[in-house]
Amino acid sequence: MISTLTLSGLAVPLQALRLLAVDFPHLPAPDVYVSPLEPERLRLSFHSGLDVFEAWREALGVSPDTVTHALQGGGGTRVLKASASYAGASLYLVGFTDVVSAGGAS
Repeated sequence: MISTLTLSGLAVPLQALRLLAVDFPHLPAPDVYVSPLEPERLRLSFHSGLDVFEAWREALGVSPDTVTHALQGGGGTRVLKASASYAGASLYLVGFTDVVSAGGAS
């Protein structure tokens, strides 16, 4: 039998989220993901442009050298990823944007 994690088992990422809201209220709101499958992880996703991802990365002091880049969706979507520790949580930042062709169309 698998034991069920209670809400208090997610205290670390939820407290980190609370601190992010206090420390960075001026930054654009991300999509937030917390899961009992990874109870120490807080994932922040950004779908409104990589400039939003970069604003969060800079604010959190994450080195640009640690950011990884990938393409998905048959090369139509650029993805940036970075991770850091924040308030005891494993924080993952993920930014998405459409890839624009040389002709300027998506």
